[in-house]
Amino acid sequence: MDKGTLVEFKVQSDRRLAVVDRPDGKTRWFVVDERGTAHSLTPRQVTYSVPGQTYKATEIPKFLKEVQPYIDPTSIEIAWELLVELGEESVNPPAMANLLFSEQNPPQCYAAHYLLSEDKVYFKQKGDFYEPRSATQVAELKHQLEVATLRQQEQEQFFERISQVLAGTNVEWEKYDRQRLEAIERFALTSIEAGRTGGMPEPNRNPPPLVIEIMNHLERTATPQAAMQLLVDLGIWSEHENLVLRRSSIPSQFPPKVLEIVQQCLDSPPPDLDVNRLDLTKLKVYTIDDESTKEIDDGLSWELLANGQEKLWIHIADPTRWLIPEDELDKEARRRGTTVYLPTGMVPMFPAVLATGPMSLIQGKACCALSFGVILDDLGAVESYSIHASVIKPTYRLTYEDVDEMLQLGVKAEPEIAAIALKAQLRKTWRHSQGAISIHLPEASIKVKGDEITINVLEDSISRHLVAEMMILAGEVAGRYGQVHNIALPFRGQPQPELPSAEELLQLPAGPVRACGMRRCMPKSEMSITPNRHASLGLPAYTQATSPIRRYSDLLTHFQLKAHLRGEDLPFSDEQLKEVMLSVFSVTQEVVLVERQTNRYWSLEYLRRHPQEVWQALVLMWLREDTGLALILIEDLGLQLPMPFKRDVALGEQVLVKAAYVDPRQDILQFQEVSQCEV
Repeated sequence: MDKGTLVEFKVQSDRRLAVVDRPDGKTRWFVVDERGTAHSLTPRQVTYSVPGQTYKATEIPKFLKEVQPYIDPTSIEIAWELLVELGEESVNPPAMANLLFSEQNPPQCYAAHYLLSEDKVYFKQKGDFYEPRSATQVAELKHQLEVATLRQQEQEQFFERISQVLAGTNVEWEKYDRQRLEAIERFALTSIEAGRTGGMPEPNRNPPPLVIEIMNHLERTATPQAAMQLLVDLGIWSEHENLVLRRSSIPSQFPPKVLEIVQQCLDSPPPDLDVNRLDLTKLKVYTIDDESTKEIDDGLSWELLANGQEKLWIHIADPTRWLIPEDELDKEARRRGTTVYLPTGMVPMFPAVLATGPMSLIQGKACCALSFGVILDDLGAVESYSIHASVIKPTYRLTYEDVDEMLQLGVKAEPEIAAIALKAQLRKTWRHSQGAISIHLPEASIKVKGDEITINVLEDSISRHLVAEMMILAGEVAGRYGQVHNIALPFRGQPQPELPSAEELLQLPAGPVRACGMRRCMPKSEMSITPNRHASLGLPAYTQATSPIRRYSDLLTHFQLKAHLRGEDLPFSDEQLKEVMLSVFSVTQEVVLVERQTNRYWSLEYLRRHPQEVWQALVLMWLREDTGLALILIEDLGLQLPMPFKRDVALGEQVLVKAAYVDPRQDILQFQEVSQCEV
């Protein structure tokens, strides 16, 4: 390079002009910019040398002023069109200057270099020359630039909307905002709350570039916790967003196609395949549920026959009236597997408009049902039974509390309730004579409404035993029918448990501690297409058939039974049934996990809100006796939670505790034992 040559180089991405001053060693040169600052450059760092004359550093501003009129980005497209038309294969800055400006003076040459080097569409650089791209390449690059420009505009508008929301203004998110918001949501979900790693936090994953860009722009740290807080601040998530549910594969919304089919069903009900339904509308039918229950899927009747025998009727909602195997409704229900029950509400297996409407057994309305008629012998065993696709008209919708009160008061106007209760007790006695095992532990019912959390202990009442026995009876009858007629059903069995000896059980305090000792010995129930003994129920064959609106396995039982009752081929072969049962089992396992972890979250949140409350607890069992880790039962809440003890405690011992530290998001709970004098 010669002294006085005007050269261009870059500092990071900024163009700089400087004049060559003197050598710096053997391979470098000192150049001086318009500010008089010296830079040491190698020849490779020089991006362009202005030909034609020498300059002084003080002349650089004047030179740039002379160049400025020629910097018109639109002229590069004109030049490209001319070169393509002429068939030129390449061009350098002086030739471009001559083509565009009809001059090759230094300002025009540098302007041509500037335009060519800034261009990203029409020309491709090769050494000191630039080759015009093909029309196809230009069109593709233009499209890419348009897309990039659009994305930039969308991002700017996205940030503007975020600013408005954070300032308290309501906005309507655009469709293209969803990609950015969903990226933040996915990243926020990596801050696990007692999720799939058993309550231990996952190591933070590296945030995606899009999330980093958004969080940096908003001057927030790119952590999962900060991402979640942003979603809360934007009103997209609540402070207590159910991350476990969001991380699961459980769909929270129904596809539009399914909702369209539901509306078609309501507008024009499909033909009923059971054209000869048994009319049982003259029977008095009681539905008994919690007050909050909306999917009413069972009802009970008692009938005195002409020969003096008593007949029990268990009526089960018949959702298969509204669908057939493998249609869209059936496949959607199968995908969900079960209704999900959470403290904050439920995620239904069927769309609510169907599940709580025509599928449910609604008081005063003619409803399709699958009815199990049963006559018991004097001991409580099934003497005879029949199963019918039926029509019923529920007479009363009762709560468990209503039934308990009616039984306690001996309401003579409803003798059927008392008769059913007597049969339920007879059944329970008979099942125990067959080896049934009953384990009763307090159970917490957690409800969240708005910001209010309530935890109640479910009472072990006569009414709940009554309903439970009748549902077990229907399951026995369905299982027996399947066994007699060799029908593949989702039978449930349970291996015989190895319970502690009577002497060992007597060493445990009676009540929850003894029940807990028995519970830990109980093996899991098993599903099979052939009947197996269910040890804890004391039944040789059993299948669940009483909750087809909210359990898909029960729906399978209905499909198979009803087809056989009509004399048709079964809709599911043995292999098909096995396959469906396996897929449904996988889904329901995930649902159980979500329900359990969600209940735990709200349990911890409840305790967090009551830091000064002293709770009476019962030491139930040892989790790790060598380290003093026990399971305690908070008796007023029905909550079973782990607690480490630093002193010797005995099973069944009453202790006073309070929640010293609770973090529901991180699934951390630390109890502190309180002495009686501190209360």
